[in-house]
Amino acid sequence: MPIRFEDATVRFEGACGVEEALPLSDWLLAREDARVDLGACTELHTAVLQVLMAAKRPVTVAPTDPFLALRVMPVLNPSPRSGRGGI
Repeated sequence: MPIRFEDATVRFEGACGVEEALPLSDWLLAREDARVDLGACTELHTAVLQVLMAAKRPVTVAPTDPFLALRVMPVLNPSPRSGRGGI
């Protein structure tokens, strides 16, 4: 399974498809203390990205994938100077 729920952390591994969006959303709604680990994520479906954006939970481990690091991380963890970031 590309998404694992461990205590207060959700860990993404490999390609995370659209089928992960609903379970992720349900889990994030139930966990106010949730943290996100994208370290091993290689692909992120836009539906999953939208869930993460709406939840506004901290990404504690950034992805090592170059595209996700460059284009997705600024949207999920924007710097105070840059607003919401951009894709």
